[in-house]
Formats: sequence, C-alpha cells, structure tokens
Amino acid sequence: MSAVIPNRKATQLRTWALFAFFFLPGLVMASWATRTPAIRDTLSVSTAGMGIVLFGLSVGSMSGILCSGWLVKRFGTRNIIRSGMTLMVTGMLVMGVALFLSSPVLFALGLAILGAGLGSSEVAMNVEGAIVEGLLKKTVLPMMHGFYSLGTLVGAGIGMSLTAFNFSAYGHLLVIGLLVITPIVIAITAIPHGVGKSDKGADAENPREPHPPFYKDLQLILIGTIVLAMAFAEGSANDWLPLLMVDGHGFNPTSGSMIYVGFTLGMTVGRFTGGWFIDRYSRVTVVRACALMGILGIGLIIFVDNAFVAGISVILWGLGTSLGFPLTISAAGDTGPDPATRVSVVAASGYIAFLVGPPLLGFLGEHYGLRLAMLVVLSLMVVAALIAKAVAKPTDLVTDSLEGRVR
Repeated sequence: MSAVIPNRKATQLRTWALFAFFFLPGLVMASWATRTPAIRDTLSVSTAGMGIVLFGLSVGSMSGILCSGWLVKRFGTRNIIRSGMTLMVTGMLVMGVALFLSSPVLFALGLAILGAGLGSSEVAMNVEGAIVEGLLKKTVLPMMHGFYSLGTLVGAGIGMSLTAFNFSAYGHLLVIGLLVITPIVIAITAIPHGVGKSDKGADAENPREPHPPFYKDLQLILIGTIVLAMAFAEGSANDWLPLLMVDGHGFNPTSGSMIYVGFTLGMTVGRFTGGWFIDRYSRVTVVRACALMGILGIGLIIFVDNAFVAGISVILWGLGTSLGFPLTISAAGDTGPDPATRVSVVAASGYIAFLVGPPLLGFLGEHYGLRLAMLVVLSLMVVAALIAKAVAKPTDLVTDSLEGRVR
C-alpha cells in the first residue's frame, strides 16, 4: 500500500507539471500577440511587412515540429520539454530587446527561436499527456490544451491592461520572459527521465506489423487536412485578431486587445468542457460542430460591421477552433503504430498553416483588407466540416460498417 501512494502522488505532480507546461506557452504567446499593433508601430513596418516578420515564428515552429518526433525518440520527453522551454524564454527576451532597438530582423529572429522551442516540445508534451491519461484512466489531454488557452486568456488580460496603461511593449515582453523561468525550473522536476526514448533492442525482438507510410494513409492525410484548417483559423486569430479589429472594424488598440480576450475565452471554455462532449457524443460530431461554430463566427466578422456582433463572433471563433489540435492529435495516434511519429506528422500539418498563414494573410490584407483576407480562413473551416469523419475512432468505423451491412 505504501508503494502505491508515492506513485499516485508522482502521477498527480506530473499532471500538474504538464498543466504548467501547456499554460506557460499560452501566456507567452498571448503576451506578444495582444501587443501586435504597438509592435508594428515600434518596428515601423506595413501590414505586409508585419506578415514577413511573423514568418519568423512560422519558420522556427516548423523546424522544431519536423525534428520533434526524432528528438523525443533520441533524448526522451523530459530533455525535449526542458530545451524547448529554454528556447521559448530565450526567444521572448530577444523579442523584447528587438523592440527596444526597433529592429524587425532581430524581432523575427526572436520569433523563430520562440517557435523552435514551442514546436520541438509539442510532440513531447502530447506524448507525456497520453501516458498520464493511461495512468489516470481518464481523458485529460483536452484539459491540458485547455491550460494553454487559459494561459492565453491570462496573457491577453495582462496585455490589455498594460496597453491601457501605455506600458511599453518591450518592457512587457521582457518581464513575462523573466517571470516564466521559475515555474519551468520547478515543473521539470516532476517529469520522469527516459520517457519516449526508443528501445532499438525491443523493436528488433518485436517487429511491427506492416503499415503503409503516412503519405499513403488516406485517413491520416485527411486528419492532417483538418488540423491544417483548424490551426490556420487559430493562428490567424493569434497573429491578426487585434489588428483585424483595429484596421478592419475601427477599434482602438485597447479595445482590439479586449476582443482578443473574447477569442481566448472561447478557446478556454471549449477545451475545458470538450472532454465531456467527446465522451457523450463522438469526435466526429464535436469536430463538425466546432467547424460550424468557427464558420459562423468568422463569417460574421467578415460580413457584419458591428462592434457588439464582433465581440460575440470572436467567442464563436474561439469555440470553433478550440478542440482542433487535441482531437486531431488523439485521432492521429489511433491510425496505426508508432504514435509519436504519426502525431508529429499531423502536428506538422498544423504548423504548415502557421508557416503559410502570416505572410499570406499579410499580403492579402495589404491589398484587399484584413476582413476580406479572412475568407481564406472561412473556406478552410468549410473543408474541415466536410471531412470531419476522418477523426472517427477505429471502433466507430467498424460499427458504421457493420450497421451498413445490416441495412
């Protein structure tokens, strides 16, 4: 009996450590996202130029995510989470210095370092989350992603307040970068060593059954398409929502930051309540419902010029994109062997959206306005709704096939 209690306590500490590792990136991301109007002015760049600066985040994130599966197998989840969080802090501090120096190039470099840290730790945190779910015997991965959204909500609230008090953007970024160091150092101690490392000897003794490579797996490709659409919608809000409200709807910078809080609120509520809906209904139903809410919210922002409607719409936008990543990550792990690699492939699809999104929307926003540029996001959400069945669990697909034969 005495041996069980420490294990249970260790699992609880590990769970809370993962909550922290999801929360802190959300806090960091929202801290600079809410200051994008001030950042653009400080760097003296156009809307299209801001898109190029944001491209640094996309490049760093994509580089990190493409390496993440291999890194986890080689070094284990603990080492990759620790190095990823270190890069995140470094990137944030570089961004703060870049704003102080008014250097767009240095700011883009800081975003690239930040993105590399977040991208490289993405798979490691989700692998840890899946293991903890098995130990606890209940669904907690959506809640972990919910802590990321909670971090963005807190970060957006801080950003809105500091914007209202005309606190400098560079000071804001430097303070947040320094504040997250202590919780990272504390939380990493709860993550065990060696998790996720591949055992080549065991693989040789127990060879896996043949399975088609990911580029020939239609279900995995469709899941990747869904996460690409959802990530594009989430990333476009993170990158452009305050500017969209300022330039497209005439809000002042403080109100634009407040609207972003509404989006993060929708994301947070969706992720903390998503587990209940998934267990009660199905992944397909939840993904389709989320896509439809996102379509409604984004469509209202594009076509309706009303401050109250804009405030409601961003909540729908947040709810619509809230479960895209956690649901598709879970679905990817069900499609075949080697879940770490398959998760990294699907996550990479999402990061393609982060790679392409900022410059594409910046270019379209410069020529046609940010509101019309969001038609691209709207179209992708329609695609996600149409192919939502791809995230069905294998048992659900077998049940549907049997029911079809009976009929």
